[in-house]
Amino acid sequence: MPFPLPAASNFVPPRGGVGLKAEHYRTIVETLPDVGFFEVHAENYMGVGGPPHRYLSAIREDYPLSLHGVGLSIGADRPLDRDHLQRLKQLIGRYEPGIFSEHLAWSTHDTGFLNDLLPLPYTAETLARVIDHIDATQQTLGRRLLLENPSTYVLFADSTIDEVDFLATIAERTACGLLLDVNNVMVSAVNHRLDAATYIDRFPVELVGEIHLAGYDETVDGAGERLLIDAHGTAVKSDVVALYEHTLARSGPLPTLIEWDNDVPDFATLQAEAARADAMLASEALRRTRRRIRAA
Repeated sequence: MPFPLPAASNFVPPRGGVGLKAEHYRTIVETLPDVGFFEVHAENYMGVGGPPHRYLSAIREDYPLSLHGVGLSIGADRPLDRDHLQRLKQLIGRYEPGIFSEHLAWSTHDTGFLNDLLPLPYTAETLARVIDHIDATQQTLGRRLLLENPSTYVLFADSTIDEVDFLATIAERTACGLLLDVNNVMVSAVNHRLDAATYIDRFPVELVGEIHLAGYDETVDGAGERLLIDAHGTAVKSDVVALYEHTLARSGPLPTLIEWDNDVPDFATLQAEAARADAMLASEALRRTRRRIRAA
């Protein structure tokens, strides 16, 4: 079923945004920096009150929000946590984010919660399970979810469906959208000796509602080959910037988050990364405007 669009006041613009970090609360509230939006991890705001909610409420008055879940465990071989879903619903009702997203991953097993986002095999069985879980999530929340492509380090021998086809089929059958993490594409492509641009060229960009950019760490595997780690602890690397430019040429301008979750720098550094994304978004918008004028 189609889900209602966010109200105009909740709209997340096609600009650069940054993740909201507690160490930057006061700077943001006191200076109102020029960034397009803030993204918050849902699980950080599932308490009932306290300073995090006071600051987030103040920031929400001036900025649109993107709410990014990390604990729903969409791909788990077990039922969704209904209590977690209800807390998500309450949080969405409280802050009315323009975007809500989650990961194509699992992080729960039996009664335990694993502190990681783990990959899943791309099979007909897991496809059906993820579709059921997204249907249940969207029906409970009453809104569209964006599903994020993963960064991966291993491939499953029993996978029978290509990742892009897997994501596209989920979106087709659930009417969810997609979150395209360009850094994840680069990480997975290098780790599995694939071509990142080809992945982007096949991706259904018409379904993308948000883009993520981040920095990776680099090491070598047991064979001495490059191994990238989705670390979120540095500025966006130059090859990811180039892949982002390639992506925008297909997708057009979209809300773009700078993810920097480890070794978090001062806010000015984050804002500069968002400003770089803003410049690339503006350049793509200008190119498209010029093409329309020439075609008129």
